Amino acid sequence: MEIGVAVIQKNETSEGKKKETYKSVHRYVQMSARKIRPYADLVRGTFVDEALEILSCYPSRGAKLVRQAIYNAIKNAEDRKTSGKVSDLEVVDVRIDGGPMGKRFRPKSRGSSSVYYKRSSHITVVVG
Repeated sequence: MEIGVAVIQKNETSEGKKKETYKSVHRYVQMSARKIRPYADLVRGTFVDEALEILSCYPSRGAKLVRQAIYNAIKNAEDRKTSGKVSDLEVVDVRIDGGPMGKRFRPKSRGSSSVYYKRSSHITVVVG
C-alpha cells in the first residue's frame, strides 16, 4: 500500500498567474471504487478544511480513506509551499480509479464453482 506520493504541478489561472497544485495518491486500497466515489463527489471543489469536516461526519470506511488522502495532500502542501496559507487550499480534483482485481472462487452446487472479484482502487487527490 502506497500513501502520499507528492507531485507539484503549476496550472494557469484566469489572471495568467501560475497556481501550484499538490497531489496525494493512495494506491491499492482494498475497497471497490464504486463504494468510495460518492464521498469523492461530496468534497470536489470545496476548501480543504470544509472537506475534512464534511467527511468526518460519515462513519464509513470510504469516507475515512478519502479524508486520509486529503490530509496527506495538505501535509505535502505544507512541506513544499513557499507562499500563502495552507487554509486557502481548495480540493481541485478527486479521482477514484479502479485498481487490480484478485480472482476468488466460490463453490456452487453439483461440483461447479463461480468466480468473484476482490476489487481494489486508487485514490488521487489534488489540492491547490
